[in-house]
Amino acid sequence: MYEALNFDTLTAQQASAWFAMILGAVFGLLAERTRFCLRRGIVGEDRRAALGVWLTGLAFALLGTQGSVALGWLDFSNHHFMASDLPIISVVLGGALFGGGMVLTRGCVSRLTVLTASGNLRALTVLAIFAVFGHATLKGLLAPIRVSLSDMTVPLNEATSLAALPGGGALWTAALAVLALVYAVRSDNRWPMLAGGALIGLLVPLGWVGTAFVLYDDFDPIAMQSLAFTSAWADTLFYTVASTAVPAGFSVGLVSGVLLGAFVSALASGRFQWQSFTSPQETGRYLAGAALMGVGGVLAGGCAIGAGLSGIPTLSITAILTFTAITAGAMVTNVLLARKFSHSRLQPV
Repeated sequence: MYEALNFDTLTAQQASAWFAMILGAVFGLLAERTRFCLRRGIVGEDRRAALGVWLTGLAFALLGTQGSVALGWLDFSNHHFMASDLPIISVVLGGALFGGGMVLTRGCVSRLTVLTASGNLRALTVLAIFAVFGHATLKGLLAPIRVSLSDMTVPLNEATSLAALPGGGALWTAALAVLALVYAVRSDNRWPMLAGGALIGLLVPLGWVGTAFVLYDDFDPIAMQSLAFTSAWADTLFYTVASTAVPAGFSVGLVSGVLLGAFVSALASGRFQWQSFTSPQETGRYLAGAALMGVGGVLAGGCAIGAGLSGIPTLSITAILTFTAITAGAMVTNVLLARKFSHSRLQPV
């Protein structure tokens, strides 16, 4: 379809970068306003309200994505989420590591990106370390470990998606969306917050359709992508240090857009505030969490947004397992931290 748009001065990849920047800017603005974050929804003090907003986003992402599939605009059969061989060790271990790191750093990668634009230097430091470890796991020193774990697979055959199960995609989409919306409505959120979550969710199918349908070019194909932050930050790091050798694409545009949108929102609302680490212990905790998220996100093949908000709407079994592992890792880490804190309070100073 891209040829029909007659963008003579832009390649499909360049157009995808601008498209992702717009998508990211809207996400950044909405996420800053709603404090959109999976960690808050799992272990935060206001987790009921936070999870309600997150699940509203998931419900609309599901409906929009599967609606686009029904219209023939999307086909996920060749996407890596639908691989017939499930790298189960890599997915489960990576998801658990990412979830644990998310708790240690007090935010998933998307939330930390938003916080960075709001003046949080802790978040900026975490993202830098996260990107380095992510790139090292993807293409650097830790890549052999990733390859070895990825080789341990379980065959899914045709059952790569919920759509292959009894009832088909429509039934599973409706069931998941209804469950998510029922929780959201009962989460005691104000309607503007839920509306913000819904708009964030609709960005997911917009991303999928934009890259797979609108910007698709037979002569210059680009990857089918939507909101995701693990590979996006790894690619942005590489582009930052080697921009003359690699062109900017969807990932760089997405990260840039989120930073811009969140910065404008924080500045306009008066929430922009410089923050940094308060102690060496806190610094060590955040750096450890950053490393865990960087390695885990690549091993799992997605983050809380990439595998969760964008991945689950594809109905992929792999994405659902990844999201489950992330959630479990976050909950276990939170329990361990609570026990450690409780125990340390009982010790003499």
